[in-house]
Amino acid sequence: MAENREIAQSAVDTLYDRLKSEAEAGGYFFNPDASFAKDLVRSLLVNQNRYGYMSCPCRLAAGQKEKDADIVCPCEYRDADVAQFGACYCALYVSSEVARGLKQAAAIPERRPPAAKRNAVQSAPSSAAVNSGALKYPVWRCKVCGYLCARDEAPDTCPVCKAKKDRFERFI
Repeated sequence: MAENREIAQSAVDTLYDRLKSEAEAGGYFFNPDASFAKDLVRSLLVNQNRYGYMSCPCRLAAGQKEKDADIVCPCEYRDADVAQFGACYCALYVSSEVARGLKQAAAIPERRPPAAKRNAVQSAPSSAAVNSGALKYPVWRCKVCGYLCARDEAPDTCPVCKAKKDRFERFI
């Protein structure tokens, strides 16, 4: 826990304000318990210092960004968890009902597949992908929120959820 206390409160406040602002701009909501949310942000900073990226503070990171790409905050499971349970796994992001105090978040089971399944080779491309020869540009999909765009390269930052370029996959 000493590592957690070494993070300056000003750094926590700055990141909290930035992430909250980005979330709200993208239509997402932060946990209304600011103290709890700031503790999570502090843990994101600990993971940033430890691994070089902000992995979910409530999951065990492998320490290799390629293996942890699905749990870099915001994680790939956030939207489904918020929609189904009212909060993401660590409860940093919540639904509008939870944010407004109209509903409590339900217990959130782990949605992340076991490592063996995550490391398995992806299935063959869909028929749409195979028959996409008529498209002028490739289609890129944000693995966090599902945003799609057609252009030569994935955007540097997702305009919806603010995920970085490395969180995009070629969709078609």
